[in-house]
Amino acid sequence: MSRRTAEKRAARTTATADGINPRQACPCGSGKRYKACHGMAGGPADVMVARPFEGLAAEPELIALREFVPSATAPLTLAEPHERVVTLATVLPMAAAALVRSDGSAFVGLQVQTRSGDLSRDLARAIRWVLTAEPGDALPVVGVDDGSEPGRLQDVLKADEPLQPTLHDDFTWWLPEDTQPTGDVALSLERANAAIMPSARLTGDGLNAAYWVDAGDKAHLRWVRPEPEEQLLKAMARLAAREELHLGEGSRYAGSFRAHGLLVPVWDLDTELHVREWEPGAEALGGRLTEALAVDSQLSDAERRALDGLRGRQVTLR
Repeated sequence: MSRRTAEKRAARTTATADGINPRQACPCGSGKRYKACHGMAGGPADVMVARPFEGLAAEPELIALREFVPSATAPLTLAEPHERVVTLATVLPMAAAALVRSDGSAFVGLQVQTRSGDLSRDLARAIRWVLTAEPGDALPVVGVDDGSEPGRLQDVLKADEPLQPTLHDDFTWWLPEDTQPTGDVALSLERANAAIMPSARLTGDGLNAAYWVDAGDKAHLRWVRPEPEEQLLKAMARLAAREELHLGEGSRYAGSFRAHGLLVPVWDLDTELHVREWEPGAEALGGRLTEALAVDSQLSDAERRALDGLRGRQVTLR
């Protein structure tokens, strides 16, 4: 082996000053090796993180608020307490990444444009920005990450703290009380309110990140599940083979879609029933899923056919 080859090999395997082996997975969670991400000269590579909220107890709720809940807010529990309370929001005026209202209330938006492949890192940077911003300041979009602000949402928030969203009928919470919108904010508020579909969060045992929405011609239940996709599909197949993959009369399993690394099953629901009337059926379905998830035996022929059917039923949000 030549001296140059030996030096290259040593450089690839020698730990950094932080004790990180360049060939190991990058601590940022990108899925790349450290040497191809934050170990690169010039900062981290812009890689797509398929599951940005992994490791957070709030992961399913974050995905729901990011993907399909129209108007909602939730207080954030920071890992390091701060005198300024930060509220997570689905959408902010002008689709801002973050803002501080004139009354000093701080908000960070979830349904925003991003310039990197790591939504978790972008949100962490928005939270850091809003902690020091002045009343009236707004952050239109999080800039490109140059590696100078390490950390992701998993570092900024308490990882084991669940999220408790509050849904709103409109976006009047954008403004302090007794404040009238003007100019671009008024126009943005009008457009946002016009686009809202009636939505509600189901409550009850085991109903985390389960949301009802009235889409007009029919209603839907969208339920962000925390389990690995294949494990969840097999459990659902066991129920489907027994015709138990439903919430009761008036419900029908429609399909599923993937969002930020998790599977979101969807059911069509009878619009004549109130959202709260679906909660007992959803709780019962959740119990059946829990039991099916605990079964580790091979699928039967009928269950395998059901599994093939579930895999082929992808839905698109409207």
